[in-house]
Amino acid sequence: MADGQAINPHLSGNLAPILSEDDFDLVVEGRIPDNLHGAYYRNGPNPQFEPRGQYHAFIGDGMIHGFFLEPGANTARYRNRWVRTPRWQAEYAAGQSLFGGMGSPSDPSVAHINPGGANTNIVHHAGKLMALQEQSEPFELDPAGLEAGGFMNTGGKFTAHPKMDPQTGEMVWFAYSAGPQPLTNLIDYGVTDRTGKVTRRDRFEAPYASMMHDFMVTQNYVLFPILPLSMDMGRAMKGLPPIAWEPGKGAFVGVMKRNASVDTIRWFEMDPNYVFHPMNAWEDGNTIHCELMQYDVAPLFPMADGSPPRHAEAFLTRWTIDMGAPTNVVKREKLDDLYSEFPRLDERFAGLPYRHGWYVANVGHRNPLIFNSIAHIDHLTGKRAVMTVGAGDSVGEPIFVPRSAAASEGDGHLIVLAHRAATNQSELLILNAQDIAGKPEAVLKLPRRVPAGFHGNWVAA
Repeated sequence: MADGQAINPHLSGNLAPILSEDDFDLVVEGRIPDNLHGAYYRNGPNPQFEPRGQYHAFIGDGMIHGFFLEPGANTARYRNRWVRTPRWQAEYAAGQSLFGGMGSPSDPSVAHINPGGANTNIVHHAGKLMALQEQSEPFELDPAGLEAGGFMNTGGKFTAHPKMDPQTGEMVWFAYSAGPQPLTNLIDYGVTDRTGKVTRRDRFEAPYASMMHDFMVTQNYVLFPILPLSMDMGRAMKGLPPIAWEPGKGAFVGVMKRNASVDTIRWFEMDPNYVFHPMNAWEDGNTIHCELMQYDVAPLFPMADGSPPRHAEAFLTRWTIDMGAPTNVVKREKLDDLYSEFPRLDERFAGLPYRHGWYVANVGHRNPLIFNSIAHIDHLTGKRAVMTVGAGDSVGEPIFVPRSAAASEGDGHLIVLAHRAATNQSELLILNAQDIAGKPEAVLKLPRRVPAGFHGNWVAA
């Protein structure tokens, strides 16, 4: 990257992009568990050329890192490929960056091309592997080669964080700033059935235009957090940030039954805060509980007046919403004192009462983009376990895989991608999910690093 970009924290250290597509056999230390026959896919931003303007990690080209495990032979291989979106194809042909974003202009020559980068998440539903980025439709990928693919048709914009219902097989999703105009308060709510058919897409107005990165789904309810990371086209036209922290807008959560009309949404209120990622949400009678990573101030984004982002830390917090109460107030309770992000659970209990959760954390340092620890919390006992890597090392989002379909909740493995600073190489760690600080069950070593990214998932063979 050019000197002007060298100090950008989104392009330095292990956030710096790699510029090659590779295929490696991995060195395996230990034994790959017998049930881990399949692939772990991880998505993240990785610009193929020097970005235009001030780069933000949320806008880079998507790159998929695939780890293909064969426990019978105790072997593993790695393959990485850029997501070949129309945007990527246009820039590849031009040999330079053409798209801006986050306030940076794009080249006029690409005004007619879909700007989606498919860079945030990768999920598997109804037999299809999909790379996701909010504001773009899913990009279907060939699960083996990772090259062939294209945008799917869901009827409009999509989210990077759909929820899979473990009981019905449905994929439940949303899209913010829905419709053709940018930065609006319109939200779409959608459902895709277990066969891959979109069965519902309904639109409603939120209290204001908010960057709603994720949402919550329980067995019977869906919850839409409208938090004051606001979007404002008028502000952008004045040269101020199009997306910015604006606490005066207030904070709301819209709650409705999953099978009800969007006209029935009930809006609950609370003090300003921001959430990128929930761990899970579940019901107890008329009460809804949501465990999530809550910030007091949205990180990584400027204030509405254009002043720089403020330092912010997220902590595991529980929101409680009483659907039988006469007042529309969200109660909040801090559950943990570790600066944390990227929470995950045993997905067989998504939307249901559950006990175990895992997340990344920072112990002893305060980098908002890089984490040095993995934590496990037992919601039943309140006990927490922490595994911290070496000085300068970092870890990514932990992915839980059950030991078997019939295994009890939390009995299984944790897949964690780690970067080793001393060698500038990465390892895929396979941990006992109930003993994360113990000796790894297996360590899969790469000859180079995998840049820090966002989200991934396990897909059984």
